Amino acid sequence: MTTEKRPPRRGDWLEVNGAPGYPARRGQILEVLGPPGHPHYRVRWDEQHESLHFPAQGTTIVHRGGGAVTPRRPEDVTPAA
Repeated sequence: MTTEKRPPRRGDWLEVNGAPGYPARRGQILEVLGPPGHPHYRVRWDEQHESLHFPAQGTTIVHRGGGAVTPRRPEDVTPAA
């Protein structure tokens, strides 16, 4: 498990808890959008479609080459330059 606390970047993965009765989702970050403190991401999901994702409780960032990091509140994450 990685302990590095860097902002999510292109190529990192999101794991999102599913709603009750639905499985969790996994997607790769294609682009980090939004101003510092209010990031959102363009993501390609395992189902092979793309969408915008605004992180919330239940979102875990998995850095490329590392393990999952502690889930963070959206206001704690700043986009990569």
